[in-house]
Amino acid sequence: MGRRGYNSHSPSKLRSLVPSRFPESRAGIARIAALTLAAALAAGCSTIDTYLPTARSFGVYKLDINQGNYLSQDMVDKLRAGQTKQQVRVMLGTPLVTSTFRDSRWDYIYEFARQGRVVEHRTFTVYFVDDKLARWEGDEMPQSVAELNRTAAEKSMGHLPSADDKGILGWFLDIFRTK
Repeated sequence: MGRRGYNSHSPSKLRSLVPSRFPESRAGIARIAALTLAAALAAGCSTIDTYLPTARSFGVYKLDINQGNYLSQDMVDKLRAGQTKQQVRVMLGTPLVTSTFRDSRWDYIYEFARQGRVVEHRTFTVYFVDDKLARWEGDEMPQSVAELNRTAAEKSMGHLPSADDKGILGWFLDIFRTK
């Protein structure tokens, strides 16, 4: 019998004592794949939270909330330097924020929250000099609601040839028009 120690083990026993960097079996590969998948899923929790209800909101309905002044690009396009405060109020509505200390600035703020999370936040500010509109600045505004509806209808239904039909009155008037 020799000394029992590090050198007395056979090579196969040494492999079992020293942890291997590479798994030797399919079970080891499956374990690494499962850990990698779990890490990837854990990293995507915020994305999953967006699309699936979580335990804290399970069974609780949260209202969609529109807050503030909804402005569209066609409303902003009507603004002209030199307009009075009353004209601006007619075009954009009453501002959400007015300050008694800064009467020459109006802030229009819009926020949309779905299921308690802010989805959209926009600000728009108009500045007055001597009660006349001097300048305006803010976030990019969406298209008008009518334009959005028209675009959505074209995307969902495509172009309808019947929309170009003049009808029977148009057909009748075309007979008498000279070309």
